Amino acid sequence: MSYNDYGRDYGRDSRDGGRDRDYGRGGGRMEDVGGYEPDYDDRPEFRDGFRDLVPPEPGHDPASYVPDVVKTFVVYLYRHIREKNVYEIHQMYEGSFQKLSERMFQKTHWPSVEAIAQYVDNDHVFCLLYKEMWFRHAYALPNPPTLEERCESWDNYCNLFQVILHGNVNMQLPNQWLWDMVDEFIYQFQSFCQYRAKLKTKTDRELSLLRQCDEVWNVYGVLNYLQALIDKSMIIQILEEEKDGTVTFTATDGYDYHGGTNVLKVLGYFSIVGLLRVHCLLGDYHSGLKALAPIDINAPGVYNTVIGCQVTTMYYFGFANMMLRRYVDAIRAFNSVLLYIHKTKQFHQRSPQYEQILKKNEQMYDLLAICLSLCPQGKLIEENVNNYLREKYADKMLRMQRSDEAQFDELFTHACPKFITPSPPNFDEPLVNYNQDAYRLQLRLFLSEVRQQQLLSSIRSFLKLYTTISITKLASFMDIDEPTLRMALLTYKHKTHVIDTDGSVLSNADVEFYIDDDMIHVADSKETRRFGDYFIRHILRFEDIITDLEQVQIE
Repeated sequence: MSYNDYGRDYGRDSRDGGRDRDYGRGGGRMEDVGGYEPDYDDRPEFRDGFRDLVPPEPGHDPASYVPDVVKTFVVYLYRHIREKNVYEIHQMYEGSFQKLSERMFQKTHWPSVEAIAQYVDNDHVFCLLYKEMWFRHAYALPNPPTLEERCESWDNYCNLFQVILHGNVNMQLPNQWLWDMVDEFIYQFQSFCQYRAKLKTKTDRELSLLRQCDEVWNVYGVLNYLQALIDKSMIIQILEEEKDGTVTFTATDGYDYHGGTNVLKVLGYFSIVGLLRVHCLLGDYHSGLKALAPIDINAPGVYNTVIGCQVTTMYYFGFANMMLRRYVDAIRAFNSVLLYIHKTKQFHQRSPQYEQILKKNEQMYDLLAICLSLCPQGKLIEENVNNYLREKYADKMLRMQRSDEAQFDELFTHACPKFITPSPPNFDEPLVNYNQDAYRLQLRLFLSEVRQQQLLSSIRSFLKLYTTISITKLASFMDIDEPTLRMALLTYKHKTHVIDTDGSVLSNADVEFYIDDDMIHVADSKETRRFGDYFIRHILRFEDIITDLEQVQIE
């Protein structure tokens, strides 16, 4: 299904009479906003503690009550979007919106879009953006969203993406906001799948509504929207052309400094990461890594400009590689992002994503400990990361190296994504909760892989002590029979060799060997670092410098 078709199949009536408006160039009454005004956060009603905040009168609908500070917020946000003032948009989106949410809407919803529409010229695109923020805040409230709200949020994403894909949306938005759109879109899909899978707690009314919502948060619709954003933005071609130096997408962080728009291109870029995440949630790790292939994670990219995107990219990239036994790639990914978080987390303490960053930080340490236990590659770990592992995970890693399955289970359960079952239930069968089925399947597959590698740690430790050893002697040391040892040696070869994305076979082993008749010949794969030649060369150079200085006459 092409992106021209999926909107009609999975979306709703967009009601976007202004779809073809050239958003940002006209169509509104920008002059009605007034002349020069101080920045939004400098206004007295915001600075002095929301003194205009008066509870609505009894019987008044809270959703239609708009405090003056919220009126000012939406008017100024609308104005800055129309003027493509990315800096001010980012300040209001990342700062002011969060402050207002914390101080005024901790337990209640923001005013409805119908209530604020009159203050922004009923602009269709702005109302879609406002609703996107409204639903994101609704999902963060203590009470979970209702089924109606989940359906309405899906409709809003359908309408918003259709306008971006098929309209002329001429605006610049901060990368943080665009990433949050993709991130929240996938999170709400994941949340809906988990919600739908808990059938035992559903009322008859909810079950009746669920039967009518088979297209809402449909997995094909989610995948098609992400793929449509990638295709329509032509981001893969842009990244290819950037390697030839013909375009400067990464150098400008995805922004268009010539008055154009960055929305479609950057959404397409972040949708690549989104596809990786969705495929990992479905347990399809090959497809996830294939989707991420256009982005070179070993080089700086636009994903580096948003800390949440960088952490998400490396987390799912590392997890997918771990599940495919590409432990070296997983270790490198976890090491790089954990070192980055260690160096920069103090700068993100005021960020709304700070708690999520810390959570992912702990999860990636769990996954790194698992990878190092299955594939010891200490030389790939930076000192700061290694120190933390020794301090917090020494005992756990020792138990895993001794094939303690319970320890693997504990770390995997804490660190793995919340896997989903995307298919709707059969309402004619007995109603049961199946929200944990996908997780249990992935855990079972992972522990099966661990069991197959139980003897590898012992084999590795013995082979490091010898250059040659007979199979009979090694079998006696390990207290197993020779056929079992031969099978374990073949398993070692199989488990330490993986197929890379380009089809080449790579070795993850830190100890290589081959068998000739009944003798095991061990090849030392460690490169010996020779410091003697380095010091001798510099000693000779130093003596030459001294000789030259002795010949200098000082007047």
